[in-house]
Amino acid sequence: MKDSKKTALNLSFFVAKRLANKNKSSLSRFIIRLAIGATTLSVAVMIVATSFVNGFQQAISNKVFSFWGHVRVLQNIDNKSTTSEEYPITANFKIEHYLEKIPEVSSVERFATKSALLKSPAGIESILLKGIDSSFDFKRMNSFLMKGKWVSFKDSGYSKEINISNYTANHLNLSVGDSLFVFFFRNDGSKSARKLTVSGIFKTGIEDYDKNFSLCDINLIRRLNNWDVNQIGGYELFLKNYQSTDSVNRKIYEELPQGWYSKSIKEVYPNIFDWLNLQGQIKTILLLIMIIIATVNLITCLIILVLERNRMIGILKTLGAQNWTIQKIFLYNSSFIAIAGIILGSVIGLIICWIQDKTGFIQLDESAYFISKAEVIIIWWQVILIDVITFLICMLTLIIPTYIIRRTSIIRSVTFK
Repeated sequence: MKDSKKTALNLSFFVAKRLANKNKSSLSRFIIRLAIGATTLSVAVMIVATSFVNGFQQAISNKVFSFWGHVRVLQNIDNKSTTSEEYPITANFKIEHYLEKIPEVSSVERFATKSALLKSPAGIESILLKGIDSSFDFKRMNSFLMKGKWVSFKDSGYSKEINISNYTANHLNLSVGDSLFVFFFRNDGSKSARKLTVSGIFKTGIEDYDKNFSLCDINLIRRLNNWDVNQIGGYELFLKNYQSTDSVNRKIYEELPQGWYSKSIKEVYPNIFDWLNLQGQIKTILLLIMIIIATVNLITCLIILVLERNRMIGILKTLGAQNWTIQKIFLYNSSFIAIAGIILGSVIGLIICWIQDKTGFIQLDESAYFISKAEVIIIWWQVILIDVITFLICMLTLIIPTYIIRRTSIIRSVTFK
């Protein structure tokens, strides 16, 4: 019994190999090449699309999080809140220690914001000043710095330097080293002004940031608001993995003492993250479409191969071959096609991703997409998963057309022209 099964297996594999290696021109040879090409294209598109969407989401997320952090921790005073300026709170070292001990948190930084007007001989711009101190990690922002340097800090008093966006610099006709006046308005209607020097110009590519924000020393905001040295607007938490933002935010919100609350940056800028989630949905839809295309092409290929080899099927049945033995011939043949297409598609897709990563030949409109070129992140388990799922779906679906063999009449097959 075992020998007969082994013989049938060897026969199926041998015939399938001969059919695949047949050199003479025929319809089946053209169909095989067409099926391999379609599978190659589908797999390559899936790998490229997945890598591009990964890179796109990572690049945009990094820009958003680098500027504002992943989670904000504030104190809710009198159940009031504001999106432009925070109420002053006294730095709480117990809260800081708790936040720093959270495993997912990489750093905790203090900040405060203040509305202001920037004035130069060329015009006036309204902005929101973000005050930071020496604990601010500028390394994550270095890719945004176009000219000059980041704000430096003094041991006493406040720094008279300011970082402005490229958008603001162009509208006010300012460059590094130029001076400008910053006007501040108090709640009682009075105003004050400070003369600051532009130490650096940045560009994030996110319009909401570049149009509305500048960076300065938090001590300047303390001086303007008559705060003491321990008062801040709140804390910003930077996480090791942005994908844990929601879970960490929920945990902190539940564990903070009464009067304190947390808010993820996704709640502050929901439109950006809704857009990113939409890209993920589009990626999923595209993957499904490509898998369907690859499967349909292989099914069509197998049906044509079975019909073209009708005479061979009849002869094999006449010689006593079982239906399953003949079915395996075409399943092996289709497996060759699927494997060849998957390998070629993977190689081509990875090469395209590598070229894009090294050259950036695919450019984007930064005003619309927040980045100037398509970013690429290859996640290897996703590539392997695409290959495996494509192969499994193809093989499961390809069993259906082989049932044509069971309905093939021996008499009609051997007389088929």
